[in-house]
Amino acid sequence: MAVGAFTTRPQLEGTFGMVASTHWLASAAGMAVLERGGNAFDAAAAAGFVLQVAEPHLNGPGGDMPALVYSVDRKRVEVVCGQGTAPAGLTVDHVRGLGLEMIPGTGLLAPCIPGAVGGWLLMLAELGTWRLADVLEFAIGYAEGGIPVLPRIAAAIAGVADLFRTEWPSSAAVYLREGLPAAGSLFRNPVLAATYRRLLAEAGAGTGGREAEIERARRAFYEGFVAEAIDRFCRQAEAMDVSGRRHRAALRGADLAGWRAGLESSLSRGFSDYEVHKTAAWGQGPVFLQQLALLEAGGLEGLEAGSAELVHRVVEAAKLAFADREAWYGDEPDVPLAGLLSTTYAGERARLEGDRASLELRPGHPDGRTPRLPHWAAANESGAGIGDPTNQDTCHVDVADRWGNLVSATPSGGWLQSSPAVPALGFPLGTRAQIFNLDVGSPNALRPGKRPRTTLSPSLAFRAGEPYMAFGTPGADAQDQWAFNFFINHAVFGLNLQEAIDAVNWRTLHFPDSFYPHAAYPGRLEIEVRAGATVIDELRRRDHEVVTTGEWSQGRVSAVARETRRRVLLAAANPRGMQGYAVGR
Repeated sequence: MAVGAFTTRPQLEGTFGMVASTHWLASAAGMAVLERGGNAFDAAAAAGFVLQVAEPHLNGPGGDMPALVYSVDRKRVEVVCGQGTAPAGLTVDHVRGLGLEMIPGTGLLAPCIPGAVGGWLLMLAELGTWRLADVLEFAIGYAEGGIPVLPRIAAAIAGVADLFRTEWPSSAAVYLREGLPAAGSLFRNPVLAATYRRLLAEAGAGTGGREAEIERARRAFYEGFVAEAIDRFCRQAEAMDVSGRRHRAALRGADLAGWRAGLESSLSRGFSDYEVHKTAAWGQGPVFLQQLALLEAGGLEGLEAGSAELVHRVVEAAKLAFADREAWYGDEPDVPLAGLLSTTYAGERARLEGDRASLELRPGHPDGRTPRLPHWAAANESGAGIGDPTNQDTCHVDVADRWGNLVSATPSGGWLQSSPAVPALGFPLGTRAQIFNLDVGSPNALRPGKRPRTTLSPSLAFRAGEPYMAFGTPGADAQDQWAFNFFINHAVFGLNLQEAIDAVNWRTLHFPDSFYPHAAYPGRLEIEVRAGATVIDELRRRDHEVVTTGEWSQGRVSAVARETRRRVLLAAANPRGMQGYAVGR
């Protein structure tokens, strides 16, 4: 795509503030906060809570939320870690004792501690300026008054309605309260609204300022009535899951009481005049940085946007980076990140890339160490692990304010189809423990108190030494493929934000899926059909198993940026799915 080509919508430009997200209601709420004097962190939190109501099939209060933030006051990038850890009772021995070789992707066995609410509250307390009551006003309004049901929400609920009626009655009480929600109707969740309102009531029941109120709300969620309801449900309920059997939860109220969201340093790597920031290896974010290193090591000369050569190069680099993810990443202190991101290692790995598609899963040996793949990755056979797959997706929100603050947040989990709703709370728990393996000694092996190696991967980029862009996408394993393709289109080929989002997108399914049943399809490449016959035929000639998908089907990237030279803010959002929007002025 040439610069200046037709796009589905304009790249937004302004000077006051920008919000881009996967749902227009969240974007509008975030912009309303900026208009009323809030900063980027206030706006992101308001948008995040709206997403819990507006996209209940994609995220919820029982899920997770990592974010990358740049504070102009602190002058540094930080990671807000709202990724909950495995509960004390969820051990390898416990899972194997149930006759399981992997943690089911649905039900009650897979919940970790719900981290999303803690993450948003931490961001608000540490970096925001608004009171919690003002931030939650938008979400409560939609939960009580109703959200317009999108076709995808209607389809998601219809797909699990029989399960709700026969096995998960607490979910039926929430999502089938007035029958199957039809696309275009208004869906209300009064129980969730009541949960939010009680959080506010307990937050306000005491002395002190804004931060004290937020802390009381945190305690009400993690030590008070929310934790008590979760504990009671998890002790009493058995839930049918994707294994075809009913299992009880390991999660307990004490697990929630012992956990707090945290702030930590980001991981970064330079590329041309950019520096990209990601989470550490408790998330998959470093694969983005490894792909940058591999692309740089292989050379950028002669590459053209949208060409078969570019797609081939990017896909082959992704295969190598994600193979390292499988072997090396996890919430462990000894992940060899310096070696994985070194120029020397990238050069060695780039030499493995050939003119034909690789069908092997080839982790490397950073610092001379021996890689260890999880048991489901060892065979790397096409379709290995096929069972009843977990349907999952995610949300994303980016904010830039007039003061120079940036937020990139990727909330997910607690999907309505993932786990039965907790009675009296109006939301289900997350199931991210399914990402753990049961191979003791593996970097991503299950252990109580450990974060699963999440796929959630927000991004921040500096340009010419200055904070520049916040961006990201839903998409599980594809997040650091679709967002990577966007970044290359923008940073290397000069497409503006909207052009880079609208450009043809693709992903490989070569490596094991992070989610149950961890299927792999070596050599498979999914690409939007509008890539054209010439590109598709050339990729097939190079032995890629090409599967063409709809013209607008790959990725849901959004982005905001600040151009200091022109003193303008920019934003763009994805047209795919017909719900993502950017707003600003």
